Amino acid sequence: MGSILRTMLFIPANSWRMILRARDEMEDAVILDLEDAVPIGEKETARVLARDCIPLLKERAIDVFIRVNSLATGLTREDLNYVVVEGADGIVLPKSESKQDILALDEFLQDEERKKGLEPNSVAIMPLVETPRGVLNVRDIVSASPRVIAVGFGAGDFLRELGEGFAITRLTPEEYFPMILYARSSISLAASAAGILPIDTPFFGLLTDTEGLIAESEKAKLLGFKGKMLIHPRHINPVNEIFSPSEADIDFARQMVQAYKEAEARGLGAASFGGRMIDYAMHTMGMDLLAKAEAIAEKSQRRLRVSSSAGAATEETS
Repeated sequence: MGSILRTMLFIPANSWRMILRARDEMEDAVILDLEDAVPIGEKETARVLARDCIPLLKERAIDVFIRVNSLATGLTREDLNYVVVEGADGIVLPKSESKQDILALDEFLQDEERKKGLEPNSVAIMPLVETPRGVLNVRDIVSASPRVIAVGFGAGDFLRELGEGFAITRLTPEEYFPMILYARSSISLAASAAGILPIDTPFFGLLTDTEGLIAESEKAKLLGFKGKMLIHPRHINPVNEIFSPSEADIDFARQMVQAYKEAEARGLGAASFGGRMIDYAMHTMGMDLLAKAEAIAEKSQRRLRVSSSAGAATEETS
């Protein structure tokens, strides 16, 4: 089973307080932000803090991605010089618009890994597609490098590029949903074809609108997305639940897989289950769901073990 990226929380990398909070609350992954959330005068501070906090996050079994500044800014190489270190799981590249963008980042990462003695190809790439050009080129973007393990959609910048930036602030997510449906569908389809994870845009409704968050996340899941980027910790639990197999799903998958195995043992290529015929493709879907559920459970157990060890250590020193 590959990475579990149900939720990816953006954290301004110049805020040590928010980094420590995420360490205690996050489960899957964080995106340490060196781009939009960090003013130009704080860029170097953010780079240092992003680099130095990676071990703290990794010890809690949290995957660490870093959103660098876009290639057009000329700041990307310096960002990578700081944050490509042991433990960094991936780089999020904003404004990814072409295959060439990904190849350029891949080359930069090769240089950094070689200079620092890191394992080759140890740092993944997650392109952030947030412009019309990026959406139109998404198939080339996601297949440009084997480092690409996921692709994210940025609805805010996408709507601004369309000249409809106020939609994010003036309309509800339900109202602007049709405006970004094509982009969402294109990104999800390209990711599925490439065998990588499509990660949905953050929710831009009111932070307190949990019902809206859940409704948008459920629609994204139906479109094929496997997770969602977040801009607030209160969104973690609702979104994790939506992108996790339910107990009913797990039970159904177990029974379906068992029915197929019993049929296979009798030399049959299909089985009857719940009044329906199931074949090898359905068996594979069931196995994939069970593998995801197991990976989620294992990750949760690792976090519990680390938290328990940290708590015991604190008691011993107090």
